Amino acid sequence: MVGRRGFLKISAAGAAGALFSVPVRGITKPGHEPIKEPVVIRRILGKTGLELPVVSMGVMRADNPALVKAAMDAGIRHFDTAHVYQGGRNETMLGEFFKGYPRDSFTLATKIPLEGISRDTGEIGPEATKDSILTKMDLSLQRLQMDYVDILYLHGVAHRKVALHPEFLDALRTLKQQGKIRFAGVSTHQSEPEVIEAITEDPVYDVVLTSYNFNQGHRDQVKEKIALAAGKGIGIIAMKTMAGGFMDKERNLPVNCRAALKWVLQDPNVHTTIPGITSFDQLTENTGVMENLEMTEEEKKFIGEAQLLSGLYCDQCGQCVSECRKHLPVNEIMRAYMYAYGYRQTENALTLLREHRIETGACSGCDSCSVSCHKGFNIAERIADVSRLADVPKDFLV
Repeated sequence: MVGRRGFLKISAAGAAGALFSVPVRGITKPGHEPIKEPVVIRRILGKTGLELPVVSMGVMRADNPALVKAAMDAGIRHFDTAHVYQGGRNETMLGEFFKGYPRDSFTLATKIPLEGISRDTGEIGPEATKDSILTKMDLSLQRLQMDYVDILYLHGVAHRKVALHPEFLDALRTLKQQGKIRFAGVSTHQSEPEVIEAITEDPVYDVVLTSYNFNQGHRDQVKEKIALAAGKGIGIIAMKTMAGGFMDKERNLPVNCRAALKWVLQDPNVHTTIPGITSFDQLTENTGVMENLEMTEEEKKFIGEAQLLSGLYCDQCGQCVSECRKHLPVNEIMRAYMYAYGYRQTENALTLLREHRIETGACSGCDSCSVSCHKGFNIAERIADVSRLADVPKDFLV
């Protein structure tokens, strides 16, 4: 294991250096002088033909239109949201912002959550219908004040049979025929290799949004399936690139954002990335790699040493669920742990815990933990830590 002092020095040096790169340019209002396009690296998003900068914006937690303006001014042209983000307010904010811009000056993706799907087994219930997709899509378009979105994803697909469910495929074809979506895809952060391969089997799919980062235990398998899909014309967009934002619960070991993004983009089959951006500093850090993807020696060293640490990022492999004597959704609890201790998204963590009915002391009654995590997580300790959120009223959280 790398020493904490050495790792911290590398992390801090990378983070500090990022703050002085590619300053965010002045904001230009719609209808005034055209925005001057920065010189950035672009890649073609598979068979969609869309030419996108290698860094795009994950808007999930952003609620400031001025930040979206700054992103446009910095050269970002693709924006990613979802039907459920901020209870729909994220789509509404983007709709208000973009109504002042020509529709061909940006691309936008949203995601529709799936009803009637078991997260653990992928079993498909009667609620998993075509109409459930179409109804949510109409609401998303209403919030966005748009006639169409460029990309629609089925949200959080974790099983082959879900990606290829006839009702969902029919919904995507119908939306394309109606002109409400240009391209279709899935987002996946569990069983990614299985899901990525599955979407290559039906021509309705054009894009996949997949977890991909340096701390992913099965990153080699993900890389292999990304290459397979890209070879068949599927556009590849990477998310979860920051691997939790920090490598430790105490937040003493920050992820070097530039190194993390560059590591993903060393793979030429990745066409763009959507790091979550919530501040102007983060925007500056992320856009700092858009003009040059060559990794410095310091960045390479960070990646090499960070890969020796367990980190906060859970692969969502699901093996832990079958090993747990109490059959707890351990993988989902580990995701909540990452939200709480890595991203400081305590409200998201609590929502996830309550969704799975996890209470404080969820592991009580077990003298020893039967789960052996392949990443080395102390499962019992992490469950004890994060499950304490269950006792905190949601309105206390920010």
